[in-house]
Parts: sequence; structure tokens; C-alpha cells
Amino acid sequence: MNTGSHYKLYHFIPWTRKKIYKMLIVSIIPTALFYFLGWKWLAIPWVPVALLGTAAAFISGFKNTQTYNRSWEARQIYGAIINNSRSFGMLVKDFIRVDDKTQEAAIHQQIIYRHFAWLTALRFQLRETKSWEHVKTKSYNREYLKYYTVPEWENTIEEELKPFLNKAELDYILTTKNRATQIISLQSTHLRTLNEEGKISDYNYTALENQFKELYDQQGKCERIKNFPYPRQFSSINLYFTNALCFLLPLGFIGEFSKMVEKFGEGIIWFTVPFSVLLGWVFLVLEQIGENTENPFEGNANDISITQISRNIEIDLREMFGEKELPPAIQPVNNILM
Repeated sequence: MNTGSHYKLYHFIPWTRKKIYKMLIVSIIPTALFYFLGWKWLAIPWVPVALLGTAAAFISGFKNTQTYNRSWEARQIYGAIINNSRSFGMLVKDFIRVDDKTQEAAIHQQIIYRHFAWLTALRFQLRETKSWEHVKTKSYNREYLKYYTVPEWENTIEEELKPFLNKAELDYILTTKNRATQIISLQSTHLRTLNEEGKISDYNYTALENQFKELYDQQGKCERIKNFPYPRQFSSINLYFTNALCFLLPLGFIGEFSKMVEKFGEGIIWFTVPFSVLLGWVFLVLEQIGENTENPFEGNANDISITQISRNIEIDLREMFGEKELPPAIQPVNNILM
């Protein structure tokens, strides 16, 4: 997530420079052929270019709207995780009561730390790279990684889970496929044991189990976004329409500027290049931005800041249970917050 007021041009232009190079090549070649070799047939009417531009603008707008909706839904889901985590901490603190206060504090800590483990396992699962994601496959995204780091790629899940789970639980969780799911299962088993021992009433047990159901629901929503890409058919036609438009733009501009040759001279034809580059860059960047908004958990600079959110939840719950030594809040690096 970018925390600045906007992307600076010295970041944005290099990120999109290949689109500029592409448009320079696509516009200079036909202009040179028209100017030097007299290939007059390269000039085409503006009407078909405008019609294709309308279609490309429509599908680009549709894609960007839908990909933004995916990103916003992901942020809403993590907002619900924040609220459910706070509610869960409050219920654990007030519903699980034992005469021995030392034992009570130990039980509270075990359950809350296991919740931290769930947050950790979930974010590691969401940062796993899928075949349709772009952050590692596109060169301009790989280059932009120099401005920030993805903690889930720098650290191992085993090291991250160690502070929150005992050895037996950690060994078991590391053997499972969906670790976040199995951590909540461990939580539920622990609560059942506490209920059977009379350390939690039936009503309170039910209320806490409902919290686990809510967390499962939020996890499932995250997994739906993570595991179901933006439909490939819409992504493909947006790419095809945009590239077709960029190919025809110089031909249409040549046709328009050729009408001005008698008044301004043959050199007016070269205005095709800057106008084609500018307009083509706009459409290509719209396509690139939509592409980089499709997957809000992939590790992109525009991702939902799930690492920072998880850390804030951890700080809130530690404070709720009276801990004084709190982990530091995660700060942006080059205005990028992961």
C-alpha cells in the first residue's frame, strides 16, 4: 500500500518506461516509412481508430473498476479480521476465568498467541505466488521491488511461528497444507477441553466458538480472492484491444496530419510521434495499472498491507492482556507499507 499523496514521476515513469519505448517504435516506423519512402497507404481515416479507442476505453474502464473492487473487498475483509480479533481478545479475557490467576493468565496467553500464529499463517499463505500473478513475472514489477521488501518472502514461516506455538503444535502445523485452518482447529479443541474441565461455561464456549466461525469466514473470503484470478477472458481482450489501438494510433495520426501538409509543410507528419506516444501511453498504463490491482495479496506495492495490519492486531491484543514489551509498529519503506 502506498502511503504517500501520490506516486512520484521518478518512480512512475521508470515503471512504465517500456510502454513508452514500445510506443516510440510503433509510431516512428510508420511515420518514417510515410515520410521517407512515400508509403501514402499507411494513412488511414480517424473513424476506425476512434471506434476501436472507444471499445478499448470501455473494456479498460470495466477492468479497472472490477480489479479495484477486488482490492477494496480484500481491505474490507481485513477490516473485519481486525474487529473480530479485538472481539475475540475481549471474550477470551472476560469469559475464561480460573481461580488460579497464574494459570488463567497462562491460558489466556496460549490462546491469544495461537491467534497471532493464525494471523501469521494466513498472511504467509496469501503471499504465496500463483501462476497468474504479476509481481515476479513482469520485469517492471521485479525492478520496483528495490523500493520495498515483502516480509513473508524474507523470513520463513517456521521462524515466525516459533514465538506463538509450543513445539508439539509447531511441528504439527508445519506438516499441514492449510496451516491457518488447522491453527483455528487447535483453538477449538483447546476450548472444548476447557469447557469439559469447567473453566468455561457452555454459553461462553458457544460465544467463543462463534468467533472462530467468523474468523473462518474471513479466511475463506481471502482465499477466494487469492485463489480465483480476475477472469482471463476479460484480461485478454483488454490486452488485445489496447495493443490493437496502439498499433493503429500512428496510422490515424498520419492520416490527420497529412491533411495539413500543404499548410504547414511535410514536417508536420512527425507530430504523429509525440501524440501517438502520449495517447498510447495513457491506454497502456491503464492496462498495466488494472493488471497490478488484480491480486491484492500477491506482494505488489499496491497490495493490502496485511503484514502491518497483523502487527497492529498483535499490539492491540498484547496491550489488552497487560503486556508492556510490545513489538514495534511496521513503518512504510519509501512510502510502501506491506
